[in-house]
Amino acid sequence: MDGEKAASVTAELRARGVDAVALTFVDNSGITRAKCVPVGRLERAAVVGVGASPSFDAFLLNDDLAAGRYAGGPVGDLRLRPDLDRVVPLAAQPGWAWAPADRFDQLGRPHPQDTRAILRREAEGFAERYLPALAGIEIEWTIYPARPDGGSRPAAAGPAYGLERVIEQADYLRDIVRALTEQGLTVEQIHPEYAPGQFEVSTAPEDPLGAADSSVLVRQTIRAVGARHGLRTSFSPAVVAAGVGNGGHAHVSLRRAPRAGQGSAPRAGQGSAARASQDSARRAGQGGSGEVLIDGTGPAGLSALGEHFAAGILAHLPALLAVGAPSVASYLRLRPSRWAGAFACWGVENREAALRLVTGLAVGGQAAQAPDSDLKASAEQWFHASPHLEIKCFDLTANPYLMLAGVLACGRSGIEDGARLPEPVDVDPATLPAAERARRGIEALPGRLAEAVDAFEADPVLRAAFGVELHDTIVTVRRAEIELFAAAGADEVVAQSLWRH
Repeated sequence: MDGEKAASVTAELRARGVDAVALTFVDNSGITRAKCVPVGRLERAAVVGVGASPSFDAFLLNDDLAAGRYAGGPVGDLRLRPDLDRVVPLAAQPGWAWAPADRFDQLGRPHPQDTRAILRREAEGFAERYLPALAGIEIEWTIYPARPDGGSRPAAAGPAYGLERVIEQADYLRDIVRALTEQGLTVEQIHPEYAPGQFEVSTAPEDPLGAADSSVLVRQTIRAVGARHGLRTSFSPAVVAAGVGNGGHAHVSLRRAPRAGQGSAPRAGQGSAARASQDSARRAGQGGSGEVLIDGTGPAGLSALGEHFAAGILAHLPALLAVGAPSVASYLRLRPSRWAGAFACWGVENREAALRLVTGLAVGGQAAQAPDSDLKASAEQWFHASPHLEIKCFDLTANPYLMLAGVLACGRSGIEDGARLPEPVDVDPATLPAAERARRGIEALPGRLAEAVDAFEADPVLRAAFGVELHDTIVTVRRAEIELFAAAGADEVVAQSLWRH
């Protein structure tokens, strides 16, 4: 079947003038790596795969290799197979197409450290047991002139969020919208951001695997459009050591699917809280499609399911930073009073809380309901007008597959445990006296990558979700990056990270 489908896809690509296909995967340092094949070899790649060393699991952002127990050595080989359902001709790279790839061993078994497979498994398991999840990742970036000296000044000088900046780069921004739209993505917003030369784009939410794939495609498209306009693109969380950097906020929600029978019976030995959570999930899954995070009954109108899901994410945020803010540069951005979410708290429309409840068009604790239609159409029409959770402490040095898999695993854990949220925070936590923060249980998130790695290493939920091999390799890669920058000042960290992601 893969061969037949590949033949059909190949014929379509040839008809559209495609000569080569880039097969991509994202490593544990958050860098998109690629193997490319002529379009005539796509059929073989779909069936047999393209060789790739497993050592990529241990690559650092500077292309050094970390030596770990399960990755980093010279022995072995994997096979990359393109996802034929996601092959996209690239609008900003004529003659090229792109496809995300899954990695298998030479016997055809999924590679245990393939992050795309891990997200697929986590998302499918969550949907089967509870409800389908939706996700989206905001993309923020900064542009510079593509000069031999690297261009030290951003390529847009207009004020923060200002129309002047749009006018300065009108053709460039238009071409980004055109390219993304031609590639099948729905652009929800594109606008100037706070820092000089900084912009942001949001696309319509998708299932978690689709959202992670799209975040890769969006970034590579922005980079390609920029190159055609004589611009160089940085997605780094720190472009100036003391300035505001680029975020990669994750948005997640749960939706009723237009089908019955979701959920499953509680496992033997589960406590009453877990059984009640699963009962709530099964009840939420009944009926038409629509939002289920808010029903007016819990904190800020959250449903029981929504509260448990959010509380699970919040409880594991220190550990999640090791996959959501996984670079040394991440902690130059993750500072209080910069809208980066530096405190482990939640709040309603609070942009200084690490976990923000976006209320959308909810009124009186009730969510606006989408029409009874297919899930994708419902997502595109209602996600940004409906309640969802935004995780603000993440950035684009993250592997998006790891990040979303970790979020789903922690949200699932919250549902299973019947986790409860503390009181919401309605101010910038940094403005509260330390004693008041302590009284309310508001703690700062890790301020250094080493602290996040320690929390990650000790987290049983993420260890179980990722598996022993990947969990150990992530720790190895993170500690190797910490060692790489052990003697570096902030300016050197910025310089070495600026163009890598």
